[in-house]
Amino acid sequence: VQLQAFGGGLVQAGGSLRLSCAASGRTFSNYNMGWFRQAPGKEREFVAAISWSSVTDYADSVKGRFTISRDNAKSTVYLQMNTLKPEDTAVYYCAAAPGGRYSPSLQYKYNYWGQGTLVTVSS
Repeated sequence: VQLQAFGGGLVQAGGSLRLSCAASGRTFSNYNMGWFRQAPGKEREFVAAISWSSVTDYADSVKGRFTISRDNAKSTVYLQMNTLKPEDTAVYYCAAAPGGRYSPSLQYKYNYWGQGTLVTVSS
């Protein structure tokens, strides 16, 4: 599976952005999809995930502000980010894990990773 993430940019605190991740190469609908992020000087962390059956999970830090969704017809997963905060500043990565057992936050479960897209939230 090849993944390409886009949609990052510079936004003021309180603003919104929508990230997209386009997949190609395998049957997208069979994969669990996740978003992770890595802030400067920090380890990569889980943000949100959606299973092949559209079960969703979120990190506590983004719950209520971010929404993950998928469009299997377009082989694309989205991350709608609202009420952005400066601490959301990071490179955001999408990732794909084969369907089956769904472990949304475990990075080693994800076999495929996109190149990352930078989100910068100014105060």
